[in-house]
Amino acid sequence: MKGPDAVRTVPSLDLIDRVAAADIGAIARMITRAEAGQNECRPALAEIYKRTGRAHIVGITGVPGSGKSTLMGKLTSSIRETGRKVAVVAIDPSSPFSGGAILGDRIRMSELAGDKGIFIRSMATRGALGGLARASLDAVDVLDAAGFDVILIETVGVGQDEVDIVQAAHTTVVVSAPGLGDDIQAIKAGILEIADIHVVSKCDRPDANRTITDLKGMMTLGLSLSGATNWPVPVIATSALKLEGVSELLQSIDQHWAFLETSGELDKQKKRIAERRMLKTAEEILRDKFQEHRDGKVSTLVEQMITHETNPYAAAKDLLAEIRMEK
Repeated sequence: MKGPDAVRTVPSLDLIDRVAAADIGAIARMITRAEAGQNECRPALAEIYKRTGRAHIVGITGVPGSGKSTLMGKLTSSIRETGRKVAVVAIDPSSPFSGGAILGDRIRMSELAGDKGIFIRSMATRGALGGLARASLDAVDVLDAAGFDVILIETVGVGQDEVDIVQAAHTTVVVSAPGLGDDIQAIKAGILEIADIHVVSKCDRPDANRTITDLKGMMTLGLSLSGATNWPVPVIATSALKLEGVSELLQSIDQHWAFLETSGELDKQKKRIAERRMLKTAEEILRDKFQEHRDGKVSTLVEQMITHETNPYAAAKDLLAEIRMEK
């Protein structure tokens, strides 16, 4: 039987070769299934993971209003002009009504639609902290296996919970804008330390030079406290509307990738990413198990805590012993 109903029932394992052949429909369908947390797609995602490791993953983060999305659109076009295939995973805040992504970034990047060498996907955070959606890296795996050379991940941009991106990307770009108090935000959120590249957007504004100077000053102070680094973190002034600094940004991104490869840092990055993914996945499995036992063991232990028959630490150990991890 053919038609829409038949398409929807295609097993995920049957989509693997189509993903590897860069079939846009198969890519989108696999990401949707990963985002929905369907167990049926886990074996396929495991097989897809074996085919990854070639793409340059670039994280773009910064506070709301810093111009990340506009800059992402221009950067995507610049990468595409070099002949490389580029994918964008834009993490949007969840809708409080539907739980889905608001899709703002796909609307802002609509001018890129129609190019088969560009793939754009918005994903809802669905309550996940750290600026990333829970299925973000599954989506990155799918896009990597599909042959995209550069994968850009734009975080939700909440300002204080963005540091997870450094555990997901090879290169982290932090975008600041004049007049947003980003110097204070950077210190509070630790963003100063996670950036491989600093970008000051909207550089045509009169107060941009002060932001650039402040960032460079804080970086000098940070380096003097933490020790020297082999990678000199650049501060790049950009104006996406005027296309200023976009080519310099791309050049710095490519230079950082070359640095990682030649210095041996790339292997260290991959190990950190793999370790973080394993631990985050373990946390998610535990969280799901807790939900399964919410009306049983969890409820009983909560009642015992309320009556002080047990304490939080002992209750947690009892819960872990009860649920016992399943293979």
